[in-house]
Amino acid sequence: MQTQQMQIMHSPTLNTVLMVERTLQEAKEIIKISEIKRRLPKKVMHNTLLQILDYLQQSGKILITTKGVVWIYRPPAELEKLKEGGLEI
Repeated sequence: MQTQQMQIMHSPTLNTVLMVERTLQEAKEIIKISEIKRRLPKKVMHNTLLQILDYLQQSGKILITTKGVVWIYRPPAELEKLKEGGLEI
């Protein structure tokens, strides 16, 4: 008999994703992945963190550069407020 092994990929929980989001929002600067791990209130496995960062980048909330990760998302209400205070050319 041959046993067939399936590789099951672990998905991060919503609480873990929100914890990483909060940490990045509060950073207000470009931070390295190692620094994100240090600032998180709970330990997160490296691959899980990378999976979360990939999701956040695809959803347009963060930007991953060679220098680190930065939060770029602005809610629509905040963008409207910025447009109202801006100078029209």
